[in-house]
Amino acid sequence: MNRYKKNARLIFRRLKRRHPDARIELVYGNPVELLVATVLSAQCTDRRVNQITERLFKKYHQPEGYLSVRQAELEADIRSLGFFRQKAKAIRGAMSILLRDYGGQVPRDMESLTRLPGVGRKTANVILGNAFGVAGIAVDTHVIRLSNRIGLTNQTDPEKIEQALQRLFPPRDWTLLSHLLIFHGRRVCKARKPLCPNCRINDLCRYYGETK
Repeated sequence: MNRYKKNARLIFRRLKRRHPDARIELVYGNPVELLVATVLSAQCTDRRVNQITERLFKKYHQPEGYLSVRQAELEADIRSLGFFRQKAKAIRGAMSILLRDYGGQVPRDMESLTRLPGVGRKTANVILGNAFGVAGIAVDTHVIRLSNRIGLTNQTDPEKIEQALQRLFPPRDWTLLSHLLIFHGRRVCKARKPLCPNCRINDLCRYYGETK
């Protein structure tokens, strides 16, 4: 085992001990709800999305529901979120495709998911990993920052970061890895002022080694 993979294994184990509660924070009951929640979460906190979807999911139960009202009504339901017009349009477009091509079910493969409006590779990995148990690494801003800061990769392109992390970690760890890096980024390895002395992986971290 080369030292990069050995470090990756140690990093994963330590982060798992540090953040035993790491998980997806969006609240959903089925894959359709997770699809909607992830579209709404763009440029918005999960906490705020959960406040909106608590009411939204009581009103719209199936893909048909989102198409049974005018777009203006759906926009009004999500108006307090950023980019609500674009998000409403994306949700309705996605639901139309689900009904037309997939029998109203959320597809379980990357290619089909990324055909849906509002769904990029990161969102698709969130859906695949959390709704279907399909291994994937969702690369968000935390994952980008931490993977570079720690020294797991020098890449800045999200897809190349995803590929680099896939080479270091086994597929069984991919989905949880995303959550661990996100939780660690929020709690310890903060963007402006990382709490390096309190970090359980500082001895394995390139940034700490260069700045201490």
